[in-house]
Amino acid sequence: MAKGLSEMIMTDDPRMLEAVGAMRRYHEARASGRADMEVERLRILAEFLFQAIADHNVHVLGLPTGPQH
Repeated sequence: MAKGLSEMIMTDDPRMLEAVGAMRRYHEARASGRADMEVERLRILAEFLFQAIADHNVHVLGLPTGPQH
């Protein structure tokens, strides 16, 4: 039987910790008034990391996915 999504996402998973840390750095940079380019770079990095986790979970669940780049 396939695992449910809540069973697959562990808060202590290194990938999740990395994604959450990236999101934290983005929010801190935004709040501290850092350069727009740096804030955008951090946003893109955080978004990429969370998307990678989501894509992995979809794959593990065996759900249909879009084209892989």
